[in-house]
Amino acid sequence: MQTEKPKIFVAGSFVVGVTIGLPRMPIPGEGLIGDAFDLGPGGKGTNQAIAAARLGAEVSLLAGVGDDRLAEFADETYAREGISLDHIRRIPGVNTAIGFVMLLPGGEQSIVGHLGANLRMRPEHVDAARAAIAAADILMTQFELPIETVARALELGRRSDCLTLWNPGPAQPVSPEIFRHVDVLTPNEHEVRILQGLPPDDPTPTVDLAARLLEAGARQVVVTLGRRGALIVTAAGTLEVPAVDGVRCVDATGAGDAFNAGLAMALGGGLPLEAAARRAMFSGAYAVTRLGVIDGLPTRNELEAFIRIHDGRQPATTKCAP
Repeated sequence: MQTEKPKIFVAGSFVVGVTIGLPRMPIPGEGLIGDAFDLGPGGKGTNQAIAAARLGAEVSLLAGVGDDRLAEFADETYAREGISLDHIRRIPGVNTAIGFVMLLPGGEQSIVGHLGANLRMRPEHVDAARAAIAAADILMTQFELPIETVARALELGRRSDCLTLWNPGPAQPVSPEIFRHVDVLTPNEHEVRILQGLPPDDPTPTVDLAARLLEAGARQVVVTLGRRGALIVTAAGTLEVPAVDGVRCVDATGAGDAFNAGLAMALGGGLPLEAAARRAMFSGAYAVTRLGVIDGLPTRNELEAFIRIHDGRQPATTKCAP
């Protein structure tokens, strides 16, 4: 068990999530009645910050909310999870972000949303948090902020000698220059293509696309592959990390966020990348066993118990994973 308490700064997002379980996807013009419901805080940045805090990290979060009632979810959530409000920016005249998740039997989902106040976050908001970034061991960011804000966070993190971890979802094509500030890049197999201006189903082998990101400047790439686990690509070579077997998938919505927080926590605790990715796979697998993202983020004790039960059950057959 890890005993370290790494300091993690997350430049991220806040989104109020509404999840409705459906028997199938509706066709245009059709109304369907759901059979499950969850309402709560979310956003990739918030999810990853909460996940890291529950695993034992000391977490600071930079995020934006609107000036509406939905912003109260943020205040309540961060107070409950022990995350400071020092860098939560309330943006006047704009709505708090909201996302709607349509959850199908077996855990697959589709998500639509509006990023609201997150789109108003600017590089100067990152600059205002410079001291907190400088004090951190790891800087994490995602792609629910404007690209110039993400780039500034990564740049400041690298200048401050943080380990920079970028989970680039939901992805969009970017200038290769941004990868020079990334120590660990964690796209899924669709995002690794979209980042490079390719269709999400481009047939180029994933390992080749990950290698291109190394050439662009990323130091290490960890591509999550859903039920097939993850692929680590570094200058030293490639390695496959299997997913966790024997897990009943309820809701995969927060699996990637749990994986990334678990990866950051493990790296911050001194584990090498391979061991950190294996541990993170258990964090992601735990998340799929619960309905709702926040309820699926384990504490350190819950994760340790889960690992004791499931460790060694490989190769993977999990139907939904990070």
